[in-house]
Amino acid sequence: MQGSLDSALTAHGEAQARAMGELLRREGAAGLPAYTSPQGRAARTAELALGPDRARPDPRLREIGVGSFEGRLLDELRSELPFLFSEEGPLDWYFEVPDGEGYEALRARAASFLSELDGPAVVVCHGITARVLRGLALGLDRGGMLDLPGGQGRVWRIADGRHEVLTPS
Repeated sequence: MQGSLDSALTAHGEAQARAMGELLRREGAAGLPAYTSPQGRAARTAELALGPDRARPDPRLREIGVGSFEGRLLDELRSELPFLFSEEGPLDWYFEVPDGEGYEALRARAASFLSELDGPAVVVCHGITARVLRGLALGLDRGGMLDLPGGQGRVWRIADGRHEVLTPS
């Protein structure tokens, strides 16, 4: 579990970032205002996709903090704390980590970020943070946010109340 920890992009991650940049250019989005999580993996993705110093770091875009779970293996945590992990809501546990950031704190910083946008923008961040941002933009509740698709190497477009995934070729 990474949470607020950081790691370098793999060669595959770097290739995905470059492909996302190509997609953004094809879609005419490369010139939009751009923001990134200050965490190294997101900042590097933004640099490879958009160019050096193109995306402004914003701490509200960092990944959800998962407290003492950070640096641990998910299988290990599931074995130790099976009550926290459910097949019904496989991502809910992110918000239930006893010493983690929790849903309300993440929702508040995501809402703060969105409230300052004054038009279309490119946002480079992380899995759970991206789900909450997209969910807020779409007017979804917590469950609806967590039901949104995830995955790396994708561009999510939110426009006119619609959500679509753009996958680089």
